[in-house]
Amino acid sequence: MKKLKYIFLMAMIAIAASSCRKTLELVPEDYYGDGNFWKTEAQVTNFMVGLHKQFRDNQFMFLRLGEMRGGGFSNVDRQNTSLNELTIINQAIEETSSGVISWAGFYNPILQLNLFVQKVEAIDFLAADKKSYLLGQAYAMRAYYYFQLLRTYGGVPLVLEPEVLTGATDVVALRKPRATEAEVLAAIKADVNKSLTSFGNTPAPADKSQWNPQAALMLKGEVWLWSAKLYNTTADLAEAKAALNAITGTSLQTNFTDAFSYGKKNNSEIILAIRFRIGEATMSNYSTFLYSSFNFSGLHYKDSTGSGTTLDDPLTLGTGGGIQRYAYTFELFQSYDVADKRRNATFYDYYKVDKSTTPPVVTVRNTALVKFMGMIDANVRNYADDWPVYREADRLLMLAEITNAEGADPSEYIKAIRDRAFANADPTPFVNGTPDENELAIFAERSKEFVYEGKRWYDIRRMKFAGEPLVFISASHPYGVLDKGTQGYKILWPVETAIWTNDPLVDQTPGYTTSKPK
Repeated sequence: MKKLKYIFLMAMIAIAASSCRKTLELVPEDYYGDGNFWKTEAQVTNFMVGLHKQFRDNQFMFLRLGEMRGGGFSNVDRQNTSLNELTIINQAIEETSSGVISWAGFYNPILQLNLFVQKVEAIDFLAADKKSYLLGQAYAMRAYYYFQLLRTYGGVPLVLEPEVLTGATDVVALRKPRATEAEVLAAIKADVNKSLTSFGNTPAPADKSQWNPQAALMLKGEVWLWSAKLYNTTADLAEAKAALNAITGTSLQTNFTDAFSYGKKNNSEIILAIRFRIGEATMSNYSTFLYSSFNFSGLHYKDSTGSGTTLDDPLTLGTGGGIQRYAYTFELFQSYDVADKRRNATFYDYYKVDKSTTPPVVTVRNTALVKFMGMIDANVRNYADDWPVYREADRLLMLAEITNAEGADPSEYIKAIRDRAFANADPTPFVNGTPDENELAIFAERSKEFVYEGKRWYDIRRMKFAGEPLVFISASHPYGVLDKGTQGYKILWPVETAIWTNDPLVDQTPGYTTSKPK
């Protein structure tokens, strides 16, 4: 043990000495460096930077949990490459093939956040406003992780103290059963409110790559909206609306593409984004939504008539190239109006055409995701656009959903979204209808607006038609992905065998077949 402490102490000293290292490459320290840590403002702020680095590392997990099961991902291979994660996309998750393991890996950052909260609440060398701001960030981030867990698993073990990181070693004492959904939701709400209290009246910073007061208000709006729609706590609608209306200084970018552009980070639409930058970090999985030159070049046409020459590398992927391990359904692409600017800003469509017949016959319809293409640097394409966690379009469409749930007209919010999408020339403007009709219209806008932003699965779980979540297959709309009678339990994810093997207090998610002894 002394040797381990010495190793970790040396690691701490090395990190402190390398002050020229970019701060986003730092990661939170562990318990064994505790004696020499939490002594200076730089240590505390660098720890928070490290927590955001962990947050960035979870970007693809946020996408996986929030979107892959939402019906927009394709399970059909159209490029002679095997597609990834079909267990998730096909709703085939079970205890033996859970899709995600170890509670999505979120308890590691949660424990680090618990440690941060405990240590920072106790220190007295920071200025009061600095200390409060840092705690505001920590509480918001912890609430966000637990909100992801709630929407994924329902009840989960609630760990709000840094027990392991502060020396607790009794395995039996550390075991925790799954808290109820109500208990987890209450903990999330408490953290969100603590965050907003800690932030106080501090204005939003110019840099939107870390948790900030406006992002905490967005989180409150989303959590309270979820509470109102999922648990029928209709009083929460008013609180959600108040939180979203308290956000100021944001506006839609005139052009949809500018909201994500590498050269326009921290633009007026962004409220919170995960920061990617050339030379620092890129979206490591993004290239798997594109095409491989081997299976693409000379084999496809830009249009379905097969006119012109075949395509080579129209997206200039270059030597790094790409591959299609994930794909969106072509039906999602077709759901956009041709005049909708979001269509070509999100997807690049291409076709295989058999020209041996008259007329030519399309044999493959496919798309590549172009929404976050980053930029080319030194002849290499870098997928380094920021990934929005919250942006103004989300605020407007949540307000539309809340307004509709209140029985009022959501037109002003939907109009703002569609005016931008159609450059103020909307061919079919939204017309206020019944609450169910409006709900479907709002979802249709969200499905086109937030591709690859990790929202669609959560949307179809939250949004409803005739009182039933859109997640369930219905003759009234095309969005359902689960049969309520036979798959209703699959709105929540299972845990793998190792979870309850290591902690016998944890039970399998209700509805799933389990081999756990009773």
